[in-house]
Amino acid sequence: MIEEKEYLLRRKSFLKHLKNNSAALLFAAVPKVRSHDTNYPYRQESNFYYLSGFEEDSAALLFVKSKEGSKSYLFVHKKDPDEELWNGKRLGVKKAKKRFLVDEVFSYDTLNQELKKLLGSKRHIYYDFKLDYSKVKLIKRYAKAVESFHNGAAYIEKMRLRKSAAEIAEIRKAIKITKKAHHRAMQRAKSLSFEYELQAEFEYIFKKEGAQSDAYTTIVASGNNANTLHYISNRAKLDKETLILIDAGCEYNCYASDITRTIPASKRFSDAQRELYSLVLSVEKEIISMVRPAVLRSALQKRAEELLCEGMLALGILKGELDSLLESKAHKKYFPHGIGHWMGLDVHDQAPYKDEKGREIPLQAGMVLTVEPGIYIDKNDKSVPKKYRGIAIRIEDDILVTQDGYENLSKGIKKEIRDIESLASL
Repeated sequence: MIEEKEYLLRRKSFLKHLKNNSAALLFAAVPKVRSHDTNYPYRQESNFYYLSGFEEDSAALLFVKSKEGSKSYLFVHKKDPDEELWNGKRLGVKKAKKRFLVDEVFSYDTLNQELKKLLGSKRHIYYDFKLDYSKVKLIKRYAKAVESFHNGAAYIEKMRLRKSAAEIAEIRKAIKITKKAHHRAMQRAKSLSFEYELQAEFEYIFKKEGAQSDAYTTIVASGNNANTLHYISNRAKLDKETLILIDAGCEYNCYASDITRTIPASKRFSDAQRELYSLVLSVEKEIISMVRPAVLRSALQKRAEELLCEGMLALGILKGELDSLLESKAHKKYFPHGIGHWMGLDVHDQAPYKDEKGREIPLQAGMVLTVEPGIYIDKNDKSVPKKYRGIAIRIEDDILVTQDGYENLSKGIKKEIRDIESLASL
């Protein structure tokens, strides 16, 4: 659990970034309607959570900075016994004042009158440029003396690039739970009949082990379904001659895990499956070994493409000269996505890949990224040897950049062929 002092330090860092005579306003996530009068499970907006740790809706954070000093204000939903009867208890203003290290706590229904007092003379206003129009209109209604508007979310997302020890601990917990789910799937796949049954195994472990939810919709893609990168219908019958690509991770205290393993639907890989899997695994291992401070993600991408192209050429999937194939990007047909992404409060973390001048941000200690090479060969692709058609493989791990290299946070999740087959045989 992240302590209130850490959230306080984050708010102080954010305030330092603001211009004098300015204000910044952040809003909690708005509940999303699922059907008529029922909502999806509530999940806090990530930037708001990063600066507050507050998990309820109908909330806002206001920062005010002047030459006289800086203050932060939290607005929370008031206590309402009638509403709480239906929707659960609220923290309320009094308890929020005791818990959160902000200067003042107000009821959310007083937001308009407080904004009128606190924004009226401010010259510079910061807010999330992705806000819906109604909230933008609210801000501009009271910012009468404004000279400039700034995207406050951009600096918060930059802060989120490097994780604290407490954040890494939350990610480790999410991965620990996800490990149990993947290993259960490796054991259970041979005895199940449909993709959704494997999805249910993941959701069972996630809930049983205390995760609040999955970090994204679980992908259980058997056979040729895995050639759809974001396949989530998970309704097909399992063909015991094929592989199953499972991309699944849980979210713990809002922090994500993101793991992909590709396993046989039976107990063993076929020879062709083994050849392609071994190629992807060897590439993943080499790319992970390259991770260290000052390395560019584009260098990881380039090397992954070189290795995959070279491997596919050796297997007869691609034909021609290596340099020409790379130049024409022939390999992109079978490896169309990036080598990885930032991960944290969001599974695809809202953190920049380039700085204000458009330069790529190099890896730094404290960053967490995925490494996920893959090969995807459609069953109808007659340009490749028949034995490889309909096979899709991705292997993905969550990597922490350290001062002198890296730590594979998910190294405990089995991915060697012998280990996967051993689990499948239990």
